Amino acid sequence: METATEAAAAGTSFTTAGRVALVGVHGFGTHHLRNLDRLQTAGKVDLVAVADPQPPAPGALPPSAAVYAGLDDLLKATPDLDLVIVATPIQTHAPLALAALATDAELYLEKPPVASLADFKRLREAAAASGRGVQIGFQSLGSHALKAIEDLLAAGTIGTLEGISATGRWVRDRAYYKRSRWAGKRSINGMDVVDGVATNPLAHAVATALRIAGARTTADVASVETELYRANDIESDDTSVIRIQTAAGLPITCALTICASESVEPYVTLQGSAGTAVFHYTEDRLTVQTAAARNEEEYGRDDLTENLLAHRAQGVPLISSLEDSGAFMLVLEAVRTAPLPAPIDPAYVRWEGEGDAAHAVVAGIEEALEQAGREHATFSELGLPWAAAAPAVFDLQAC
Repeated sequence: METATEAAAAGTSFTTAGRVALVGVHGFGTHHLRNLDRLQTAGKVDLVAVADPQPPAPGALPPSAAVYAGLDDLLKATPDLDLVIVATPIQTHAPLALAALATDAELYLEKPPVASLADFKRLREAAAASGRGVQIGFQSLGSHALKAIEDLLAAGTIGTLEGISATGRWVRDRAYYKRSRWAGKRSINGMDVVDGVATNPLAHAVATALRIAGARTTADVASVETELYRANDIESDDTSVIRIQTAAGLPITCALTICASESVEPYVTLQGSAGTAVFHYTEDRLTVQTAAARNEEEYGRDDLTENLLAHRAQGVPLISSLEDSGAFMLVLEAVRTAPLPAPIDPAYVRWEGEGDAAHAVVAGIEEALEQAGREHATFSELGLPWAAAAPAVFDLQAC
């Protein structure tokens, strides 16, 4: 079935390529460069300018794209933009997004949107005043599997939905935390960063679980609890449980680490009274298990940049709007304001590899993550020997 974005993209409104500027050409910006190259080859966009204090690699840009050190200079020299994409360090998102919204362009802002709930509220107000669309870079939300999940829940295929868990276990080595001065930081010079496992590397797990639960805005969340740990010598958490209850009373438990023995594709599990559905969101793969059958299917995905162009041209609804990231921002705020992550006793951490390629592995973490998600319990509630903290309850009333 053709999606709304695909239908709009096939219409007559895209007779001219959208004029796009990219802010941040390194890190995840390289993903956007590849995607923009694909869209430019298809005649859908024209990458007219980029901004980054570090020059792009030779040959990374089309010859016609102008290069600027900062967004202010780019905007002064580049009129009539259709789209500004911001793929920069977390702590720079708020000021750059506000600058982009002062123009006539739509905004694509990488995840996490900003580093505090206060900045989210300011950005939301600016977006409303500008009338421009703001797309947040949770690419997994473009998966067609989400509609399939919606349909199977409506059909009662797995019975009554009783809970959702998100499980992520990745490997990140010492070099990961040396790649930039903000990596693994809670703040830099008084500026919030909040580069923790649930808010950056595995943020898609949290965002996808929230979307499946129907929790989009801040009003859709009733409570958030956090239990944060770190095996690495960093400020932020690298191994955590985030427990959420939606306004409808549905429990969501996100059990996440980047201190696993090996990286496994993360997944969201729907726990039903008559079966389960497991969504591997990086692969758009959905497995449904009931007493009667086991079915697995892979789905397509809508591109968020194309969706934002369709929104500008024809008013197509945004897949991952700023407003719909409100529930995620409550989780980020809970992490930001939680007590400092508790260091994991080194007796329960082993190191694999040498030098900057070495990575921490928390003893028994794979089973701990599975059990936490299955039982909707934190590490301390499971009685793990290294879990010295207790769940911190976020005060939603203070928001």
